[in-house]
Amino acid sequence: MHPTDYSAWIGRTEEAWDVLSRNLVKRIAATFSETAPGHGEALPPLWTWCFFQEPVDEAQLGGDGHPARGGFLPPADNRNRMWAGGRVEFIEPLIVGGEAHRLSTITHIEEKLGRSGALLFVTVRHDYSQDGRLCVREEQDIVYREPNPPKPGSGQGCEAGQWSETIAPTSTLLFRYSAVTFNGHRIHYDQPYVTHSEGYPDLVVHGPLIATLSLRAFRRAHPDKRVRHFAYRGLRPLTLPTPFQVSGCLDAPGTARLWAGNADGIAQSADVTFD
Repeated sequence: MHPTDYSAWIGRTEEAWDVLSRNLVKRIAATFSETAPGHGEALPPLWTWCFFQEPVDEAQLGGDGHPARGGFLPPADNRNRMWAGGRVEFIEPLIVGGEAHRLSTITHIEEKLGRSGALLFVTVRHDYSQDGRLCVREEQDIVYREPNPPKPGSGQGCEAGQWSETIAPTSTLLFRYSAVTFNGHRIHYDQPYVTHSEGYPDLVVHGPLIATLSLRAFRRAHPDKRVRHFAYRGLRPLTLPTPFQVSGCLDAPGTARLWAGNADGIAQSADVTFD
């Protein structure tokens, strides 16, 4: 079997515009049980993931609830999609109430053979701008894997952090985060689908939700620090109803290590630079 030529997708772009509306910001804040920033205030880090979602008619969705492939993103046969990780540079804050623009570019596609089968890695760069100024630059890593049972543990235990918060995930939290991000991926809300079709023991906690909670815990522990760069990587899924911890420690001046996990090991690791 010859590998698929994905070169036609490299450099492909997509644009989206959105108003960082106070109404949606209030719904995001309620999802996290936080106070919503007001009009003209800074949008908290990683809340950008709740905006710029282009609506897709239900007839154009695949069986997993994601938009059918082969448009902006390359086709990936019948493989399951996962948000594997990424890197986010915070240049200046996006402001609540203003219009903003996102330019997305496919920068890299690579097929690899892993222990669980063939894996297709796609890297997308997102440039978020407001009033003509680049505010946030992000690289997002998407992986498509062949359907197979997910690994239960990472083999990497969680250490004691200098700060830690315990998250008790609920189906309501997952549903509301899916709603504010307009994410139709069925592994987050459709228990018969996720257990019977994808082999998970229960509903799966969103990777970006874990990242947002992990970075929030850092910011709560260091409210006087400004985050400059955040890099994160998913190691294994977290599922309901098991609680997990978002923890971290300072590595050196201006840098910190973060991790999220439970008794089965680390599920997501991250690095932060700040000043």
